Amino acid sequence: MKKDKYETNQLHRLNIPGLDTRLIKRYWDLVMAHINGPSAVAAGIKVLPKANQVFAQTQALWRFLSNDQIKLTGLATPLLELAHEGSRDSCDDYVLVAHDWSCINYSQHHAKTDRLQVPHDCAMGYELQSSLLISDRDGAPICTPALNLATNKGVLSTRTDEPLESQKHLDELTQRIAWLQAQDFAKPLVHIVDREADSAAHLRQWHAGQHRYLVRVNAGSLAQHEGQSKPLRLIAQQLSFHETRQVDHKGKPAIQWLAETDVVLTQPGASLALRLIVTRIIGPEGELLAEWYLLSNLEASVQPERLALWYYWRWRIESYFKLLKEAGQEPESWQQESGAPIFKRLLIASQACAMVWRLLRVQGELPSKRC
Repeated sequence: MKKDKYETNQLHRLNIPGLDTRLIKRYWDLVMAHINGPSAVAAGIKVLPKANQVFAQTQALWRFLSNDQIKLTGLATPLLELAHEGSRDSCDDYVLVAHDWSCINYSQHHAKTDRLQVPHDCAMGYELQSSLLISDRDGAPICTPALNLATNKGVLSTRTDEPLESQKHLDELTQRIAWLQAQDFAKPLVHIVDREADSAAHLRQWHAGQHRYLVRVNAGSLAQHEGQSKPLRLIAQQLSFHETRQVDHKGKPAIQWLAETDVVLTQPGASLALRLIVTRIIGPEGELLAEWYLLSNLEASVQPERLALWYYWRWRIESYFKLLKEAGQEPESWQQESGAPIFKRLLIASQACAMVWRLLRVQGELPSKRC
């Protein structure tokens, strides 16, 4: 497809509310400036303004990010459109949604007065809270339709143009999950979260809201199994594991083994019956490379082998963070003076990521067993 034809088609589909043709064209130019030809390391995303237009590109970006007409919900609209397209065309039965948090470190950027100390990272900067849609067909990333940027003046979000109050991670995630559910995607959502979601209270809340989930929990977490309450690691010792598939672990071949059983969460609160899937990644010498304890409320018709593979694909969101921060956009070097323009630019960069992923899905270049 020729670039001008592709560009025209994309301009037509962007449909950003509240923006005239000139600003939509500017948006498109900025997205294109954040795209580079695909490569194995950076997945094709990098800011590369033309050498003879560096100042003009910088000024155009500054004016766009400072324009009061540019709303967060407007910039999120193209991402949401790609989310609906991907859920309809690139997924079979479910849409996987990986949720995670990442620090954008601006410890040396003292002019950014709305920085905060990011939990767990002990760095001054902003916290990016992301939800990445992933295909259940082959693990291909689709886009990030729900994003937040936490600052010390509130949480900027694609869900609203007004800053939200800061909340604990899982309380905010509960609201983000509910918002995603309300978007009425073509396939049911399955929310995948790492060990931070090891909270019986939130698992009950999500189950009561009829949200499907697949959550990694700690080996020492308690559950009732065969009438006795015990740590999950002891439950796993009673299970029979079977080999499921060959996978890549940190670039090296390995074998995935798994076992499944039913457990019940009893403390604190009402009982909640869940599926426990224990998956182990075994190296060529028989060494244990990784072990995951997963809880899910997915119906029994979804095979445990499939759930284990879905959690394996959760790593896509880590790759997205790496793409933004190390191998692609380098936001920790951006010179915008506050969280608001930083977040707007992150939405532009995320749109660039989503468009490259879309092209790779169409061309069949996204591998199903690599993260």
